[in-house]
Amino acid sequence: MSPRGGLSMGRGVTIPGGLGLTGVIVFLLIQVLTGSSSGAYSVDDPFGGSPQAPAPGEAQGIPAAQDPERDLKEFSTYVFSNTLDTWTQVFKEEGKPFERAKVVLYSGAVSTGCGDASSAVGPFYCPPDQRVYLDLSFYHDMENKLGAPGDFAWAYVIAHEVGHHVQQQLGTSSEVSRMMHENPDDANPLSVRLELQADCYAGVWAHSVFAAGDLEKGDVREAIRAAGAVGDDRLQRQATGRVNPDTFTHGTSQQREDWFNRGRAGGSPDDCDTFSPDQV
Repeated sequence: MSPRGGLSMGRGVTIPGGLGLTGVIVFLLIQVLTGSSSGAYSVDDPFGGSPQAPAPGEAQGIPAAQDPERDLKEFSTYVFSNTLDTWTQVFKEEGKPFERAKVVLYSGAVSTGCGDASSAVGPFYCPPDQRVYLDLSFYHDMENKLGAPGDFAWAYVIAHEVGHHVQQQLGTSSEVSRMMHENPDDANPLSVRLELQADCYAGVWAHSVFAAGDLEKGDVREAIRAAGAVGDDRLQRQATGRVNPDTFTHGTSQQREDWFNRGRAGGSPDDCDTFSPDQV
């Protein structure tokens, strides 16, 4: 994102000023992540008030001024809020209500409306509680283990999860769950279509940021690289040296890149119909 004043993440990226700060089925199940000390907090208003107290048994946070992840947390909550702002406007233009999700930043492990989760799950969206859970250690794993560094690569992850919240708001997630229940053999292909649509929705957000002049070509390359880094084929090849398309749940690297780019090119959710028979 180009420097335009505002909150700097301290990694060569400046959060642009003038954009909204009012403040997303799992993004990926990667078992190559390492654990860290447990702790989580919920961010309802990212820059107003104090985080909610952690649940009993969870580690207490350190003062913000001493927090080595402070910049990453502020950047994460900013991107989350800005992505919600984009979808609030999209829904408004369509005459549809939009309930804003909330975000929980965690490391190690966290309790959710979908059950307990560890950092092995990575970032994910939980439909029952309408919260996006962001494992902050995954930011570093993207660079060190997946070859997808960069702040906008992380922004893509957040926008993808918010895309799952959009699916929840539209009823897509519940419809896919019903179809999976009725036809278990179709569960994996349906999951792929759902994930690719969330990639496309992430691209819709990226289009809006670019239109506002707050996105550079290097940022786009980071996001595209991140989308490709978490393709099922690439992850399976890294883990086992083999690829089994029958077990795909998120799509190939090429599919993920293509659908992100489709959303980014047109900036319209109408371009994100991954469920038509000829689309995937």
